[in-house]
Amino acid sequence: MRCFIAIDINQTIRAALSDLQQELQKKADIKRGDVTWVKPDSIHLTLKFLGEIEDKEVVDVCDIIKDVAGRHKSFELSMESVGCFGGKSARVLWVGGGEGTENLLQLQKDLEQQLAEAGWPPETREFTSHLTLCRVKDSKAGIKLAQAADNYKQLKLGTISADSLSIYQSQLTPQGPIYTVLGNYKLR
Repeated sequence: MRCFIAIDINQTIRAALSDLQQELQKKADIKRGDVTWVKPDSIHLTLKFLGEIEDKEVVDVCDIIKDVAGRHKSFELSMESVGCFGGKSARVLWVGGGEGTENLLQLQKDLEQQLAEAGWPPETREFTSHLTLCRVKDSKAGIKLAQAADNYKQLKLGTISADSLSIYQSQLTPQGPIYTVLGNYKLR
């Protein structure tokens, strides 16, 4: 099964993300097929994408998540500033973490290290705290969105209470991914 580990976000942040997506789509004059907007109900703060894992491995991963969660205190994480991956032509548009990011980085690093010690390949790219707004299919749309993102550098979207870690199963369908929580572990 395809799995990832994430921090859930609240409905206030989801509503603000939805409003921001609509605003960006209008301001950048993006055509529907040029971009895939992430449904706000599907947005979460991913700490580790595991990819395809065997059913029997889920228990081991859950034990690691529970152990890591038990070593970290819950914290508040502000979500602010629109950014993108991909340079002048955005491939992915996102909202990044602000105050509280240092706690998130410590949590993610610990999780990454524990999973690596258990045999999961470590991520080669540096972790970036973000909530994905959309994935860009057309380079012209990517240029427009990257330019539009510059107008949202001072954005203050709201705050996430990072109080637990969840492991999700992700089933890909033509209508979009279906996420199922396999386990949820409270931070202390």
